[in-house]
Amino acid sequence: MEKKKFNILLAGVLSLGLGMTSCSESFLDVESKTESNTETFYKTESDAYRALIGCYDGWRQTSSAMGVGFYLGSEVMSYECFGATGNGDGRAYQAIDRFDIAQSPADLNMYETDWKNYYAAVYRCNELIAHEEQIQWKEEGSMHSTYMGECRTIRALLYFDMVRLWGNIPLFEVPVNENRPQVSADEVYALIFSDLKYAIENIPADAYPKADAANNDGHVTKYAAEALLARAYLFYTGYYGKEPTGVTKAEALAACEDIIASGEFSLIPEFKNLWPAASAAVVDAPAEGEKADMTKLLNTYAGDGNAETILAMKFTSSQDYNGNNDGNRWQVMLGMRSLNAAPYGKGWGALTVNPAFVNEFAAGDTRKAASIIDMAGEGITSDDEWAASYKDQREYTGYAVKKYSPLCFADGTSASKEDGSGDFQISNHQDYVLIRYADVLLMAAELGSSNAQAYFNEVRNRAFGGNAPAVTVSKENIMKERKFEFCFESINYWDLLRQGVDAAANQLVTNIKVYSGGNEDAVVITADKMKSTNGLSQIPYNQITLSGGTLKQNQGW
Repeated sequence: MEKKKFNILLAGVLSLGLGMTSCSESFLDVESKTESNTETFYKTESDAYRALIGCYDGWRQTSSAMGVGFYLGSEVMSYECFGATGNGDGRAYQAIDRFDIAQSPADLNMYETDWKNYYAAVYRCNELIAHEEQIQWKEEGSMHSTYMGECRTIRALLYFDMVRLWGNIPLFEVPVNENRPQVSADEVYALIFSDLKYAIENIPADAYPKADAANNDGHVTKYAAEALLARAYLFYTGYYGKEPTGVTKAEALAACEDIIASGEFSLIPEFKNLWPAASAAVVDAPAEGEKADMTKLLNTYAGDGNAETILAMKFTSSQDYNGNNDGNRWQVMLGMRSLNAAPYGKGWGALTVNPAFVNEFAAGDTRKAASIIDMAGEGITSDDEWAASYKDQREYTGYAVKKYSPLCFADGTSASKEDGSGDFQISNHQDYVLIRYADVLLMAAELGSSNAQAYFNEVRNRAFGGNAPAVTVSKENIMKERKFEFCFESINYWDLLRQGVDAAANQLVTNIKVYSGGNEDAVVITADKMKSTNGLSQIPYNQITLSGGTLKQNQGW
């Protein structure tokens, strides 16, 4: 695929236009010397493609324009992590972690940026869908069904995030800017399932083959839509305790089985090679004007778009402080607090890992070392700079997230760019992998596949280097396996919640000794606070005010 760059301007909800940013990798690289608007646009298939890239970019803005972000919010609420950050920072993450606004009473708009970004992204999708019929699609080799399937999947993704975070939300299927009341979650899920079914039926199976991942990595495929359908089905039936309208259990299982039968995907043989930091080696920073040998830094990494990746959000290293938002902005939050310990790069110390979770890994499980930075075990606590970091860290546990740790060279220079010129805050661009093949195997097993035991064993055998202790497949054992397989992938909290609010709350109960500012502290999470919110997040109060009271706050907030 020829790499292009473009800039489209479309009308956006909340007066947020579609300003495309410059990119340097993946199919999101597009540029034009002209600007368009909705009156002169949407005429050709090329226009449709440009608008589709705008939809992808809108989705990416939910992670690259700073808010709480779905990834961070999901992980802070999970069993695996604590909110942490710096000892003198605000306590918004503690409010999210404990489901208790009393932790930070002034934080009434924690998700404001996220709310705006999600609805702006939905608007972009609705614009393309609304203008579908006026586009002159090619008679031969048309990408009509593929592009519209991708667009509808992105819209489904956006609404799936929102409905899980906030429950009853305003629903827009057309590009209008108006004050709407919240609808029931059932109505939102009906659109999610409808959009995903459209994508499954309309995106050709060979539209974006893995064999050409170098050019099409990041595109939504039929298989991504199928995996999302199964994930949404499992969450809906678990959280709401009933069958949804629009999809059956048999259809969800068939979607998973189709992915498995496609032969497009497989497990990467060694778990650690799925993650840059887990497969990285320590190397010197490049000399001025030279590029680093990234094959030495990421010496066993399976690579972006590898055989296990079914859906990933793509980022670039070209983000700047002038409005170009295309980097992985939440990744810096996971770096150890102001501490470079090559190959792990510094950050703001969020998401310290719950030591109780660390201790639950079985002996021989390779996922533990691949997923978690053990500061004492890896010699980091003997680093000269560690003491200063420790004294500035809130909720220090001695463990940090490895899967999404930023990277640095031996001298501490950020490795976010090969030439060492990257900004450690904004240049990180690791893919956010939403769905892996391992997830499909375990979802198929959970949905009752006749091959459930084989699928379950396949995941476990990889985790234990081919020597997994025998475990009989069951719903309980699958949920346990998911906890270790998908830790720090924004999945654990939703897996807990789909077991029921009471069950999730009881599993999240915590009273753990930690250290804040070098002094003893404790993370105390009670079941009653989480139950009072039904596991839902705070709707920004300023959005409620702007709506004139049309929007209603979730209980407990």
